[in-house]
Amino acid sequence: MNVEFLFDFGSPNAYFAHRAIPQIEARTGVKFRYVPMLLGGVFKATNNKSPVVQFAGIKNKLEYERLEINRFIKKHNLTRFHWNTNFPVNTLTIMRGAVAADEMGVAAPYIETMFRGMWEDSLKLDDPSIIAETLKDAGLDGAAILAKTQDQAVKDRLLANTENAVARGTFGAPTFFVGNEIYFGKDRLRDVEDAIVATK
Repeated sequence: MNVEFLFDFGSPNAYFAHRAIPQIEARTGVKFRYVPMLLGGVFKATNNKSPVVQFAGIKNKLEYERLEINRFIKKHNLTRFHWNTNFPVNTLTIMRGAVAADEMGVAAPYIETMFRGMWEDSLKLDDPSIIAETLKDAGLDGAAILAKTQDQAVKDRLLANTENAVARGTFGAPTFFVGNEIYFGKDRLRDVEDAIVATK
């Protein structure tokens, strides 16, 4: 079964999904395939905007969004979450890094390190020196991963992932596919799990 999680480290809701996914995998026995994409590219292609910008002029909307976030945090006991004080962070390098890490066979620890750095440790992860140090502290070869982000094949693969995501109906993050069925947002994880169970 092909279950995909399309993500960008710059999305707090993608972080929340990342933290909830292991529970779904344990219950269903199905592994999610993490697919890095560039959220800025998705927004540009779909004329979408981040919720902070999109809902800024709507009375009560952002307050409700914060309420939903707090409910999700409480439900999943995500006590280490902190809003990144450097937000917004340009994620181009670390998203290319996700592609590079996948090609180097270290995608899982890389993804965990970047999500933790972004949304638990409040790191400025558009600074190459901080990226390298963070990866080194996690036991990864930060210098090699950063060097590989400059490979044209890595750049092309991230671009292709992003374009393919939009072509399949993606307009933001997190997005999930169960087979060809699309689901958007952390609040659709229950539907994703139901679809996995129904398809098995």
